[in-house]
Amino acid sequence: MPRAIEQIVDSYVRLKNRRGLDELMMHRQRLAVELKSRSGYDFSLPIGQIDEEIAIIEAGLSRLKADNSTTN
Repeated sequence: MPRAIEQIVDSYVRLKNRRGLDELMMHRQRLAVELKSRSGYDFSLPIGQIDEEIAIIEAGLSRLKADNSTTN
């Protein structure tokens, strides 16, 4: 079953919503920075999950860019 982030990114790509993808990316990047700056607990699992989500969003942005370049 696809993960929720994959479905969200696919929807944004289908709708050509670059702004939505950018906002999603900024949010995940802020979360990653915040978790990496904390101590006292092992945040490696959530940081890994966020990094995976960032990679999925980056792939969506690449797909959107490729779609735009073929339609122009």
